[in-house]
Amino acid sequence: MYKKLLFLGFLFTMVNGSAQDKKIEIITEEIPNRIAFYAVNVNAQDLDVMFSLTGTNFRQSRARPRFIRVPAASKVHMKTIVLFRDKKPSYTYKLEVNDSLSARALIKESEQIKIKPPKQITVYVPEKCDLCDSLLIPLSGSKYLFNLINLDEKPKIKEQLQAAFGKETPIDSLTSPIVNLDGKLFTNLNTYDLLMEQVNKE
Repeated sequence: MYKKLLFLGFLFTMVNGSAQDKKIEIITEEIPNRIAFYAVNVNAQDLDVMFSLTGTNFRQSRARPRFIRVPAASKVHMKTIVLFRDKKPSYTYKLEVNDSLSARALIKESEQIKIKPPKQITVYVPEKCDLCDSLLIPLSGSKYLFNLINLDEKPKIKEQLQAAFGKETPIDSLTSPIVNLDGKLFTNLNTYDLLMEQVNKE
């Protein structure tokens, strides 16, 4: 079971000035007599992260902290502490985040996670959507979160879309997905590459 880290103190240091907007979240996994700490990178860019922990009522490795590579849209194990029996641990952690990647950073196994795209993605699937798979299969396997709505199951949304397109574009005649990017509708984004061009366009 994962949960957000509860702590008594927290220090967060940005090593590189351009890293100030880069978010790293620390989560924990509770296992018998131990707590494992993970860094979650919700950015689309790899980051080097150093995690150090101080406190009482637990034991940890005495190895000197070092930078660990946390790939984009991934979760990486940073440290595990051993708890003293019948005592509640208290701790303060410090993070250092660097977006200038170092060849000396430790590379560990990572787990891919889903992150928010630069623009919110909603895909509407018409009844005769022959081209939907060419978009939905790679999108489902990507790092991005998105909303998927089958219009046959949502008649009210279908009516709203039909009103937006007008009578000249019958929804039931479309063979491609309808994509909503931050409120803007598209009917020509039937591949993942075309979608990403629009998602990343400023």
